[in-house]
Amino acid sequence: MSIPEMHDAPSFLLRRRSAFLALVLAIPCFSTLWAADGLRLTDSGYFNLPGLDVMLADDFYPEGHQGGVSIILNGRRVATNGDLRLEPTPGQWSPVPVLLDRIVDPEANEIRARYAYPDPKRNRTGFNPIDYPDLEFTYTVRIRPEPAGAAFRLFVDLDEPLPPEWAGRVGFNWEFFPGFLYGHTFDLDGTTGLFPRQANGPGHVIADGSYQLQPLATGRRLGIAPETADQRVLISVVRGGDLELLDGRGEHTNGWFIVRSSIPAGATTSAVEWLVAPHAQSDWRHTPVIQTSQVGYHPDQPKFAIVEFDARDAPSGDITLWRIAADGSRTVAATARAADTLWDGAFLRCRHLKFDFTTVTAAGLYQVHYAGRTSTTFRIDPALYDRAVWQPTLETFLPVQMCHMRINDRYRVWHDFCHLDDARMAPVDHNHFDGYRQGPSTLTSYEPGDHVPGLDRGGWHDAGDHDLRVESQIRTVHGLALAWEHFRPTHDTTTIDQSTRLVELHEPDGQPDILQQIEHGLLTVVGGYESLGRLYRGIITPSLRQYILLGDPAAQSDNHPYIPPADGGAPPPVGQSGSPDDNWVFTEENPRRELETAAGLAAGSRALRDYNPDLSARALTAAVELWDRAAEENPGFRISAAAELLIATGDDRYAEFLRTHTDAIAKGFNVIGWVVGRTLPLIDDDAYRAALTAAAVAHSAETANLAAETPYGIPYRPAIWGAGWLVQAFGRQAYYLHRAWPDLFPDDYYLNALNFVLGCHPGDNPVSFVSGVGARSMTIAYGINRADESYIPGGIGSGTALIRPDFPELLEWPYLWQQTEYVLGYGTTDFLTLALAAQHELNR
Repeated sequence: MSIPEMHDAPSFLLRRRSAFLALVLAIPCFSTLWAADGLRLTDSGYFNLPGLDVMLADDFYPEGHQGGVSIILNGRRVATNGDLRLEPTPGQWSPVPVLLDRIVDPEANEIRARYAYPDPKRNRTGFNPIDYPDLEFTYTVRIRPEPAGAAFRLFVDLDEPLPPEWAGRVGFNWEFFPGFLYGHTFDLDGTTGLFPRQANGPGHVIADGSYQLQPLATGRRLGIAPETADQRVLISVVRGGDLELLDGRGEHTNGWFIVRSSIPAGATTSAVEWLVAPHAQSDWRHTPVIQTSQVGYHPDQPKFAIVEFDARDAPSGDITLWRIAADGSRTVAATARAADTLWDGAFLRCRHLKFDFTTVTAAGLYQVHYAGRTSTTFRIDPALYDRAVWQPTLETFLPVQMCHMRINDRYRVWHDFCHLDDARMAPVDHNHFDGYRQGPSTLTSYEPGDHVPGLDRGGWHDAGDHDLRVESQIRTVHGLALAWEHFRPTHDTTTIDQSTRLVELHEPDGQPDILQQIEHGLLTVVGGYESLGRLYRGIITPSLRQYILLGDPAAQSDNHPYIPPADGGAPPPVGQSGSPDDNWVFTEENPRRELETAAGLAAGSRALRDYNPDLSARALTAAVELWDRAAEENPGFRISAAAELLIATGDDRYAEFLRTHTDAIAKGFNVIGWVVGRTLPLIDDDAYRAALTAAAVAHSAETANLAAETPYGIPYRPAIWGAGWLVQAFGRQAYYLHRAWPDLFPDDYYLNALNFVLGCHPGDNPVSFVSGVGARSMTIAYGINRADESYIPGGIGSGTALIRPDFPELLEWPYLWQQTEYVLGYGTTDFLTLALAAQHELNR
């Protein structure tokens, strides 16, 4: 699942000030406000009592298991996506409704959400288009609590009866998270069983051609996990079809367990009515969670631990930093009254302690202790960043993501030679299922279906997918090039041989790994530009069946360029493919992306000037040509390219462009200030310097205000996707701003962002987002090996997501791309930048 086009992080973090998020930041947990006699509406717009939240349409992201009716039970989001669906066990590209309206009605003590099929903005159009059937209808989902206890009623009202052919096919689906249910039981009208660890038969093919497992059970009254106190949910049918308990993983590996009632023929009002009784524990409390960097701290950096605890509780006792000796004995290194460390603010649904122990600088092993809870053990060490922090990203994750190569790692092969048949020109007037569009022309001399040479070299598979997006390729190059330019990491643990397409992990070859990775990225971008006469938009599989591959990308195609049958149907030459399984290459008219690519090419050319002079020169030539040809009139989108080209060439025309567009720079400073700050030593112009510094002053004040909204000392305003990559982007920019204006942008910002990614972040799962890095890390992640519930060392996951309006969540589950998907582009290189910056600055 590739991330859709979004604003760059600074724009998103520092500009978007919605009333909704202001409300989130201002409201503490509301379970303190109501007695346990029944669910009550909170000012945040959901039902609550101690141990239970019931939500409807706060989120709308059904593909990502967020939306519809959801319940957070005793601190866990156990069920979500309660809504009408057209299939028993829908998948990622299945039809979803469009949310028309959401009403919170205090007088009726009810929440209502009005929906319709189809969604005109997604029906065969837009990003990730969906093929809807010929079916139109509107309906309302309602939730209303019972007068007492934790029970509530769930209703579905249709405006009109369904067409006869759809009666019994449309149903209300409610999804339950498998990771909480493995090994637990169910009881549906006396039919009992275990929730299975994997999808098990028998199954059958239904009328629409999809494969469905037989229901685990059917009936009218379902008990989910009845043996547990914290997950028990009882669902009873009041009106409507029987309950079916389904395993959604029969056709879709990333499916959840589903409770479903079909809509009967002729039904309208209360076509579905359930009575739902979750077992909310009246004495439930959010257990204090101690959040620290899972790696540790350099003696000279700011150090603090955050304790997240229930909003109904008051701080008690002391919070203590223990130093752990080799024999296991403990001594107190620092301590404070918990009440004195209470963070003075409201953030999401909990309260927070902020325990600062910056003054502790002695090297050693440490733990933080509070209220009977102890953090993982971490180091304070001047050599902290010298090993096993940023290095796994460079020595394992990036090599594993390399396309067109075989990746050997001692006794294993991460993947074999792949996509050596890249690529065929995509068909015209085509909207691909993963966000690529080809217009009425190929924009090149190649016709649809033609093999385009020069695309079978370089590039990294995009995050958890296997496609090559030009923006992810060039952002990775750009980030790596700046890291080389500023830190010169000569780390070498990998052999990369472009002539044989072989990569050997943990076999040094005498060359800095980072330069070899920059080279690999430029090979695909420059090669594509030279072959096509323009940039490619992306290179991706032609079929959904290939796209959903979990595992070795070598299995996506046969590695032989497709040769169509000759006239008369003659077979292709021996050793060549007769199968059109090659990736498609898409092109586009997008001057803004051309300018972004020009900036990355200019930076990459600088990095490779000595290592690969020929590729460096070709990259710079392409960058200059893209600058000259990009038909973008808004000067704001030219600024980054002008800055990087100025640094690369010293050509005064780029300096003149920047000097004459200081107003545009000031206007967009929160997005591009980190880039243009690096041009100050190259432009001897007092007015230019004064204009940039004035913009930096304003941006510094805004950044300080946003950072003060959270106990973590950084802005935190995520959307659907996990905040890890947004925070890293903020940290990267804060570091380069610190270099240009150290008095305005202290090093706390980028160091706090690094700590956030390494474990000091919201929620009850304070792991490092970087797999295999730190005492606890994201070791079940959305990478190419996600079907094995495993990870790639050094991969950086999306991170803790916000279940709106106020619940931070990071599940241990390999199929939630918005929480655990590895991120390429700046999402990878930003972490490298933050860790290298910490190593570089703190060890001066």
